[in-house]
Amino acid sequence: MDRWKKDRYTFEDLKEIMKELRQKCPWDRKQTHDSLKKYLIEETYEVIDAIEKRDWEALKEELGDLLLQPVFHARLTEEEGRFNIDDVVDHLCKKLIKRHPHVFGEEEKAKTAEEVLKNWEKRKLEERKSVLEGVPKHLPALMRAEKLQKKAAKVGFDWKDLKEVKEKVLEEWKEFWEALEGGNREEIEHEFGDLLFALVNLARFLNIDPEEALQKANERFIKRFSHVERRVKESGKPWEEFTLEELDRFWEEAKKHNP
Repeated sequence: MDRWKKDRYTFEDLKEIMKELRQKCPWDRKQTHDSLKKYLIEETYEVIDAIEKRDWEALKEELGDLLLQPVFHARLTEEEGRFNIDDVVDHLCKKLIKRHPHVFGEEEKAKTAEEVLKNWEKRKLEERKSVLEGVPKHLPALMRAEKLQKKAAKVGFDWKDLKEVKEKVLEEWKEFWEALEGGNREEIEHEFGDLLFALVNLARFLNIDPEEALQKANERFIKRFSHVERRVKESGKPWEEFTLEELDRFWEEAKKHNP
């Protein structure tokens, strides 16, 4: 155990600790690529939460928790005889060098971030079989829709202007309303999805991040509903004794405090 008592640890130490955990810890031995998927997603969101809070100590900790995930997965693949974490780093370095010829080469030049992004997307498109390739299936749906639309737009498959997008949203709203009137559950879900997709297009044309916009709406709801909860608690009465009209008055109060 004394060999693990250090003032400061390195990435090489992390690799050895992970190896030992896989040998000696019952929980770590039990894990698979599939069982670890949820932790990768959770840790990513915890990193984002720390960034938004500007909590740098928390960010340091959460980045470490996130780093553990690729190290863990690479340890599993090393045991399977496929590749190790050094292969992952090697592949990443080669890709970064290849996709940044304006930094590591002499042929291509890029003076602005926009030029870098344009060249980056051009090279990625040349490497892929499909324009839409590279958009993960398990992204949040709003974020995935935006990325799919942006990829299609890069090859010219896009609306001409905001007016056309607004008309499409109205068209999808009409079709959704007609589906509601029809009462067919499958058709309602279908048209609701199309409406959301059209709204993401509208957000894109307005330079609004739809995922972030909805998250902000979520936060406003939490703050306003917390006010309603506080008012109910202050009254000393249970929820069931309040009418919807009374609760809505509390909600309107909350909107004044949290516009």
